Amino acid sequence: MSTPEPDRSFIAVKTGVPGSIADQEDPMTSRPSASSLQRSAHGAADRATNNKGFEYTARIGFAASGVLHLLIAYIIGRLAFVGGSGGNADQSGALATLGSQTGGAIMLWVVAVGLVALGLWRLAEAVMGSKPNEAGRGDNPAWKRGKSVGMAVVNFAIAFSAAQFAMGSGQSNSRQNSGISAQLMQSGWGKALLLAVGAGVVAVGAYHVYKGISQKFLDELQVSGGTGITAAGVVGYVAKGLVLGGAGLLVVIATLQADPSKASGIDAAVKTLAAAPFGKFLLVAAAVGIAAFGVYSFIRSRYNRM
Repeated sequence: MSTPEPDRSFIAVKTGVPGSIADQEDPMTSRPSASSLQRSAHGAADRATNNKGFEYTARIGFAASGVLHLLIAYIIGRLAFVGGSGGNADQSGALATLGSQTGGAIMLWVVAVGLVALGLWRLAEAVMGSKPNEAGRGDNPAWKRGKSVGMAVVNFAIAFSAAQFAMGSGQSNSRQNSGISAQLMQSGWGKALLLAVGAGVVAVGAYHVYKGISQKFLDELQVSGGTGITAAGVVGYVAKGLVLGGAGLLVVIATLQADPSKASGIDAAVKTLAAAPFGKFLLVAAAVGIAAFGVYSFIRSRYNRM
């Protein structure tokens, strides 16, 4: 009687022969590695940013921001000379003003598309580093990538608001902010969150002021700054930084005083200027500064390094 052959697959497993059961990967349990996911994201971002259509649409986002800032400046100017009938001096007020014009819904959709594209470009920068279309850009530190993510979130939020106004369901930012603040002020963790948000907005405002005074914004452009470009950037960044800083400070004060009406954002900061001594002068100065930032946004639409 012949002796039965041993199970060679079992021997292969025990001896580690290539091609054995032990060396076969279970497709149900295999997972892509973090490095492969990173390479895939980097490749997708690289392909997207090489698309000229995507780049031009993202540049429209800068122009859309310019339009909104010019409209906010117009509203602030009306507040200086007309009073409270000028409207909400924030992004929602600008979107409402734009939507009330002939063809407003179409313009709002253009704003939304441009800002979504700009937000996606910011996400690509978070993956690849800033200025992804430039050779030898090098690796950016984590804080710069985080900054790109933050700007993407802002772009997406304004784009969402623009879409809501285009569909006729837009709401005032100041009313929404006051309502959210009132709810958060009812708990200790909510107050802590509001204080952190207020401090963060103050920090962003301070950075804008620094960027304007130091003229660091010129590093964003493909051209050297002439007198007009430099003036628009300095005045625009400093003015926007002061308005943002004031809005953040009001959030902190509102939280400490349990007064949600003061935590309504840029609109509250602007209207606080109106109640101050020389309020009309301060409002006019704020309007000129925000308008300058709008002009600089149009400059970025044409000359920003991408």
